[in-house]
This record gives sequence, C-alpha cells and structure tokens, in this order.
Amino acid sequence: MARLISQMDYFIICVTLALSIACRVCGTATPFYIFGDSTVDPGNNNYINTIPAYQANYKPYGHNGFFEEPTGRFSDGRVMVDFIAEYAELPVIPPFLQPSAEFINGVNFASGGSGILPETNQGQVIDLQTQIKHFEEVQKSLTKKLGEARANELFSEAVYFISIGSNDYLGGYLGNPKMQEYYAPEEYVGLVIGNLTQAIQVLYEKGGRKFGFLSLSPLGCLPALRALSPKANEGVCFEEASALAQAHNSALKVILTSLEHILGGFKYSNSNFYDWLQDRINNPSKHGFKDGVNACCGTGPYGGIFTCGGTKKVTDYQLCDNADDFVWWDSLHPTEKIHEQFGQALWNGPPSSVGPYTLQHLFLSKEKLTIADEVDDPDRQNFHYQS
Repeated sequence: MARLISQMDYFIICVTLALSIACRVCGTATPFYIFGDSTVDPGNNNYINTIPAYQANYKPYGHNGFFEEPTGRFSDGRVMVDFIAEYAELPVIPPFLQPSAEFINGVNFASGGSGILPETNQGQVIDLQTQIKHFEEVQKSLTKKLGEARANELFSEAVYFISIGSNDYLGGYLGNPKMQEYYAPEEYVGLVIGNLTQAIQVLYEKGGRKFGFLSLSPLGCLPALRALSPKANEGVCFEEASALAQAHNSALKVILTSLEHILGGFKYSNSNFYDWLQDRINNPSKHGFKDGVNACCGTGPYGGIFTCGGTKKVTDYQLCDNADDFVWWDSLHPTEKIHEQFGQALWNGPPSSVGPYTLQHLFLSKEKLTIADEVDDPDRQNFHYQS
C-alpha cells in the first residue's frame, strides 16, 4: 500500500527539482561577444599596423593603475564592457588578437577608430564587417573544440554587444568633404544604419539572439568637437555633430523595433547614452564630478587637441590631478568613472536609460526563463524604450 509522502520526502524532492533546474543552466557562463570602436576596444589595435591616434597602449592611458600597464583601452582604466563582464560574473573578456587568449567566455573584437562602414579610416582599423569575420573564426574554433551541438547552444545563449558609429560621422562624414558632396546628412545616416542592420542580421543568422547596443553620445560635446564649434568661445557644443548622433539613434530605435517583430527570438537592450551623458556634461556635480566639459588629458581649448600621451603630431599635453573629477579622460573618450556608471545603467538601469530589456535580463534570462517555464517577463514584454 502506498504511503503518504512525508515532509522530509517532500523537501528532498523540492531540492532535487531545484538542482535539476539549476543544472540545466549551470556549466559554462553566458558568453559575451563585443563588437565596436574605441569605446570598448580592450587592445586589439596593439596588434595591427595603425597610427598613434588609434592606439592607447602607452602612458598615461591606464593611469589609475587597475591594470599593471596600459592595455590599449582608451581610458584611465577600465571600459564599460569590463564592468558588464564583472556583473555577469565573467572574467575580463580578451581581445581577439591577443595571442593564446581563451575564448570560451567570449571575445572582444573592437578596434579603436573603426566604423560601421568599411571606408571609415580604411586600412588603419578593423571595421565591423572584418570583426564579424573574426567572430566566424571563433565559431569554427569553438565548434571544433566543443562539438556542433554544444557550440550552437553557446552562440544562441551569448550576448552580442555592439558599440560603434561615432567614427562614421566624425571622420567619415564631417571630416570628409567628398562624402558630404555625395550624401545629404539624412542619406548618410540611412547608409550607416543600413550597414549596421545587415551586420545584425548576419550575427542573427550565425545564432545570435540577444543583443545589446550603445547608442551614440552627444558627439558635438566631445572636447575635440566643442573646440571646433563655431561658438567655441561661448562653450557651445558642435551642433551639427550632435544632430547626426540624434538622427542615428532615432533610426536605430526604429530598426530594432522592426527586427524584434521580424526575427524570431530576437531580444535586445538599447541605451539612451545621449541623454544620460548629456546630463553628466551639463550637471557634473549631481553625479559626483567636478568638470563635465574639459578633458583630463590633452591640450588646447577644453583639452580638445587630441594629444594625450604625446605620441601624435602635437606632443605637449596636460594631465589633471584626479581623473575621477572629470567626465572626459581625453579629447574624445570618457573616464573610467563614466564607464562604470554607464555599465551599471546598462546592466540594471531604469527604462529612461535602457530598454526594452536590461543587459542583466539578457545575461540571466536563461535562468529566469527556465524556472518560469520559459515564459518572458510580462512586465517588459510589451515595453519599448523611449528616447
């Protein structure tokens, strides 16, 4: 005769069930694949033939001492993807070109100075299309090592983070009179966004389902662009550059909303970096900074002459006493403190900063979806990020 289940039996069954659920998601952590430009380059440009403007493997880069020596990151220390990897309980994600790097937890393909368009700084950087080709090499290597089934599972679970586009507008358009002759601003934005859309679709076809995006910052407020503004003496940002960034961000938002409906299983986290950073530029003290306008490392008006490190045509530069007081590290790039704050915003920030999903949701969704019988969180299911 069957006996009634005891409390101890019930406890054991519950624990066993919980462990079985956990084991479906334990093992290898969610891989992190990063594509982009100097905002997220961990040092790939150390290994290519390029110019000093596209490298940061010399002092005072890495000035805060988190790394033993300059790594090639365009920062006084870490960049945002380093913090995101930490929040996801991953080790530092290595650059693709680093010899003997282990790629099981992810790879960073980013290259300082690169663009979405292959013509942007061509021959001196690793453009987005080439970065995707490098990803294909990693796919082949991991498939050979792990077997096709396990490798495909990893690629579908991975988070693909894309931070690129600024160089297409700064050097590729505003610094290229021929491009301005060929394309009106709105046509050029369409060209850039069209190429980015193709890249997303290629990664989707290769198994990518979860994507994160860094939208463009107020480009005209970079110290280098502010110094070039027609109203530089009044401290006004270069409006034309910021307008291009806003147009790009608006177009990207539309494209991502469309892809979400067209591509089955496509989930994304988009950011409102423009407004987020503008607030820190305009109101630095509210966020723990003293200066939102000038570069910590550089020379000239606003530190806007890109001289940090003294390796460029102009070798003189000044270095501030405490980079944590500044929004801007050099003429074009923010400090580690900004990277950390924005990494936190991307990870689990409010809808005003990130949406429709946070990166935390994308990294942890496997656990959440498994325990919840693989049903999406209804609170964010119909939410669309508003810029």
